[in-house]
Amino acid sequence: MIFLRSLLFSAGMLVTVIIYGALVPLVAVLPFERRYAFTRHWARLNLRWLELTCGVHYRVIGRENLPDHPVVVLSKHQSTWETLVFQELFPPLVWVMKRELLWLPFFGWGLAMGRPIAIDRGAGRRAMEQMLSQGKQRLDDGLWVVIFPEGTRMRPGERGRYRPGGALLAVHAGVPVLPVAHNAGELWGKKQFLKHAGTITVAIGEPIKTAGRDASEVLKDAQDWIENTQAGILPAARGRASGTSTNN
Repeated sequence: MIFLRSLLFSAGMLVTVIIYGALVPLVAVLPFERRYAFTRHWARLNLRWLELTCGVHYRVIGRENLPDHPVVVLSKHQSTWETLVFQELFPPLVWVMKRELLWLPFFGWGLAMGRPIAIDRGAGRRAMEQMLSQGKQRLDDGLWVVIFPEGTRMRPGERGRYRPGGALLAVHAGVPVLPVAHNAGELWGKKQFLKHAGTITVAIGEPIKTAGRDASEVLKDAQDWIENTQAGILPAARGRASGTSTNN
């Protein structure tokens, strides 16, 4: 049944990618707010489809820590799932991503509408300068910026090297860092087709101030909070009652 449920979800998601992707040329001429609402609707549709077909729900700890101003979100990256749920949980946001993602048919077209910061990872210093410049511009425009500091999806319990770009951007732009931990990889793992029923926990920390601080100190505070929080929530996803209400 897990395989069949996962297959049904994947088929439905593929259909939505094709349909929404085909509409991108029409939506692309609209203002950013309308374009973002379009992609957010796609994300919410697939989250509800995931709940219905696979029994994957989520709960939020620390919702009161969400500020009313732009921040740089530093988060664990374990799954495709968080790229969907962040669009539901947070105000309008942009992603720092490798530019190759924009070349994907349909899916990449949708990404391109969202003013992403698409960098060439092989460009070294120029890529960092691009991220700092475009990132500050997005933050000045009132958008949140999401960065996965480990640079790739990690399996539950794994820790990659935290890269300094997100902390540097926050210090450069004068905005706080918002640390986020979650255990999505327990139910929808890295490069895994099967989606297991249960309840994912998303934990949002208090914003980390950056004014007058060195980026390395900010990054250490964010890393310590994320990894310590991960240790507490990782075992608790699979097997929880799948009827838990979304947005608890």
